[in-house]
Amino acid sequence: MDSWRGASVPELPGRGPETKVADAGGGLVTAAAGPAAALYACGITPYDATHMGHAATFIAWDLLVRAWRDAGHDVSYAQNITDVDDPLLERAARDGENWRELADREIALFRRDMEALRVLPPTYYVGAVEALPVIERLGKLLDDHGAVYEVDGDMYFTRSADPAFGAVSGLDTATMTVLFAERGGDPGRPGKKDPLDPLVWLAARPGEPAWPSSFGSGRPGWHVECAAIATEYLGVTFDVQAGGRDLAFPHHEMSASHARVALGALAGPGEPVFARRYVHAGMVRLDGEKMSKSQGNLVFVSRLLAQGVDPMAIRLAVLAHHYREDWDWTEAGLAAAQARLDRWRAALAAAAGEAGPVAGEAGPVAALLATVRERMADDLDAPGALAAVDAWADAAFAAPRSPGSMDARLARDTVDALLGIRL
Repeated sequence: MDSWRGASVPELPGRGPETKVADAGGGLVTAAAGPAAALYACGITPYDATHMGHAATFIAWDLLVRAWRDAGHDVSYAQNITDVDDPLLERAARDGENWRELADREIALFRRDMEALRVLPPTYYVGAVEALPVIERLGKLLDDHGAVYEVDGDMYFTRSADPAFGAVSGLDTATMTVLFAERGGDPGRPGKKDPLDPLVWLAARPGEPAWPSSFGSGRPGWHVECAAIATEYLGVTFDVQAGGRDLAFPHHEMSASHARVALGALAGPGEPVFARRYVHAGMVRLDGEKMSKSQGNLVFVSRLLAQGVDPMAIRLAVLAHHYREDWDWTEAGLAAAQARLDRWRAALAAAAGEAGPVAGEAGPVAALLATVRERMADDLDAPGALAAVDAWADAAFAAPRSPGSMDARLARDTVDALLGIRL
């Protein structure tokens, strides 16, 4: 599937430091140690895109991609689109719309929103429907390992086939069972061997789309979808699996479990199967409630853009919060972001007529580049990076117009390349 057009990223002098992120256990770890870096981010189910929760999550992973590139990594980034699933079909049925037309429209809207927000596109942008052969192959491998069984025509993965099940989330069985029920699972279904066993293949239902497979006509489960797409495009082991915190369980847990059972023999010595790191973003709220489709309290990027809001102000409003924290979207926060953007642009204009730094002299802009790089390397500390740009703007307004006081171009490129903000 086609991605969106990528914004040009300025080249900065030198190289940034290695980025550390908080993994599932909360400790800071190097996100990618080798010359290549690989990221898998769980994408949208395209029935109501793009709300601010989506925007915040994908802007976070965009920061990681930018920091990796600045550090010299060759980045491979895969993102899926769950373009056939119950929520999509339910929305289409509710509105009397063809499910494929609904999905295609929302995917196109998501692309436009990501492009406006200057989120760099993934290397591989893969829909579930186009990946059906890949998903079926992984499902067949699970079956070959004796890890799949049937319940009334539907195929389930038996978690007992994976002794490491639970390693990603670190949750106990009781907590996992509650979350599984809350987040789309079916722990109470009669006939299952274990309440936590996830669906691998849903047998065809009347009036729903279905495709042929070795399991019969039907469509894939969600967790096997991401396990198959991630390992097909990034390999059995890759650096970072990223998504919202609510995906840690069951989605990331179960995707990793599928991969361990199906592909465990293919991992390199001492390497984990699936992701080396699991990185999770916080939730965006509105009036204290998590912003979600089920709550009906969504703020859409496209509507803000249609109202004339500068997309860079939207991005700055997101960057004012650390990606791992929960926070509230407010009109006051958006207004503050627009004011900050206006001030940065005025500072750039004030500095634009000044000469670059004198050879050997470290001026405010050199400090800006170093500090923004340092903040990005420290678990993508966007608020700290914004504070550094604020300090540079203070210096730009205060500096006399004399040679060597400021390099406006490098300041502009730093903010663009590392934070994705076009001034």
